[in-house]
Amino acid sequence: MGLLSILRNLRQSPEQQAHLLLLGLDNSGKTTLLKQLASEDISHIVPTQGFNIKCVQTSGFKLNVWDIGGQRSVRPFWRHYLDNIDVLIYVIDCSDRTRFQETISGQLKGLLEEDKLATVPLLIFANKQDLTTAISASELVESLNLHTVRDRMWQVQACSALTAEGLQVNTSNNYSFCDNLV
Repeated sequence: MGLLSILRNLRQSPEQQAHLLLLGLDNSGKTTLLKQLASEDISHIVPTQGFNIKCVQTSGFKLNVWDIGGQRSVRPFWRHYLDNIDVLIYVIDCSDRTRFQETISGQLKGLLEEDKLATVPLLIFANKQDLTTAISASELVESLNLHTVRDRMWQVQACSALTAEGLQVNTSNNYSFCDNLV
């Protein structure tokens, strides 16, 4: 379940290396999530201006992760990072209902229509589940109308980047369409 199961389905080679693109609106928790995955200190996170690149070793995989800033002024440049991506990770702040429409009708929809990402699996982290105002992962699936996405493998994973809950390998808080494994 989760990111590692997607990676195992992608790579059966001995090198087990993957290129991940980490996107989402500003303040969604992308950098905190990446630092948690890399087992780094999260006490002083600042908004990403531009991008962060991290190489994370986990469970026999080398993950090369590009964390691109989510500010409105940076989003037009996202398309310059779409080449040779094995997994697209999109992080959503599930406690910020006012920005869902921006994700649903604009950013995520545009990414799913990109030719370069046509066969790339999508992992959505439904972040900030530690907040009482957060919608659940299943509500997010409905809001995004993901059940209609049949041309790629996708998964929604409930998590809290702040507490690291939901970032572990085996978790049952996810919803997926995995019939089209690469």
